[in-house]
Amino acid sequence: MEENTFINVSKDMMSFIEKSPTAFHVTANFMDLLDDAGFVRLNERDRWHLISGGKYYATRNDSSIIAFRMPATEGFANYQIAAAHSDSPSFKVKENPELTPDKNYVSLNVEKYGGMLMAPWFDRPLSVAGRAIVREGAVLKPVLVNVDRDLCIIPNLAIHMNREANTGLNYNAQKDMIPLIGEAESKGLFDSIIADAAQTDKESVISSDLFLYNRQAGTIWGADNEFISAPRLDDVMCAYSCMNALIDSDESNQESVAVCAVFDNEEVGSSTKQGADSTFLSDVLMRIAACAGKDNEDYIRACAGSFMLSADNAHAVHPNYQEKADPTNRPHMNKGIVIKYNANQKYTTDAVSAAIFKEICTRAGVPTQEFANRSDIPGGSTLGNIANCHVSMNTVDIGLAQLAMHSPYETAGIMDTEYMIKAVKEFFETAIVTNSNGTFTLE
Repeated sequence: MEENTFINVSKDMMSFIEKSPTAFHVTANFMDLLDDAGFVRLNERDRWHLISGGKYYATRNDSSIIAFRMPATEGFANYQIAAAHSDSPSFKVKENPELTPDKNYVSLNVEKYGGMLMAPWFDRPLSVAGRAIVREGAVLKPVLVNVDRDLCIIPNLAIHMNREANTGLNYNAQKDMIPLIGEAESKGLFDSIIADAAQTDKESVISSDLFLYNRQAGTIWGADNEFISAPRLDDVMCAYSCMNALIDSDESNQESVAVCAVFDNEEVGSSTKQGADSTFLSDVLMRIAACAGKDNEDYIRACAGSFMLSADNAHAVHPNYQEKADPTNRPHMNKGIVIKYNANQKYTTDAVSAAIFKEICTRAGVPTQEFANRSDIPGGSTLGNIANCHVSMNTVDIGLAQLAMHSPYETAGIMDTEYMIKAVKEFFETAIVTNSNGTFTLE
């Protein structure tokens, strides 16, 4: 594989991230990619009519999306699903957001969304994006919003006023993390700025879901250009890879429905109507089965033979904190896809799912490595085991190694996005057959 392939794929992925400051934008930009690739949009409220070889997608809440391709032959044996998430930790703008400290400034009242590193949010250009609900006559219409300019900053307190700043701080989200947006004369402008971004007047904006985002663009860096840094690598890096793998994959696997599911709200537990803990995935899979003439027992049989990749980025060994990593499972950037393990089932990986995925990666020519937390340091969880509570199937938790997870500017390896695309594409093109004697065959 040519080195410039890694660079080109990474640049394209970071360009996608730059155009996708919120989960709403991630979903809208995936819709554009799918439209260009000939996928047909479905509405959950309509009756679906699916054909063999057809390519489709559906969205929920404008922030989650499930795309799938039917096999060209009649019927199917199972589903093969790659799942990721569209959201990242940030600060959500509250209702009635304007604050006027000292009667000389205008700040925005915000609250934490997800578990983030707060310190890196200071002293960098930020802006606001999300969606607004706009009244057009008798219609309430969701509109994407992105104030595409440097709008606000969360200013640090000078070292002269806090001599303990470099010895560790406990940040108070209501006091320390409030972004400055203007001087007193700017009071009342925020609603107009959002209305302008929605291309309407402020009286027509009824409500909104707005988030701060880091304005710094992604970059390739390092002594040999081996690293990338960008906002929201967790988890747009995996979501982008899985969706492009579905679009690029061929129809050689005639046994399976190929599915890419990108859920919102993983960072806050997934328990929303559009999260992995919702009925979104099971609703789509059941409707696919019904359109293919399968009854409820056929659907259960298909799920029992199905397989899911739960793709969410993983922690690389940190060069300054090597002791934080497990003694023997120590993933690094640019060393391949990380398979994640946890005895308490925070990750779904077991011997069966790991073996199947390793075989797929071997076929794709993609290296793999392993991650486990230190036994005395609890880790996070992800969407695989949550989704499995609704649609149970063999699942492996995977990701790409990165540093500074949940920072507004994260770091990963330049080779790994291409690795993930290749492996997931091979996954979609390989039929995973669950045999009645408990064995598995990759065809």
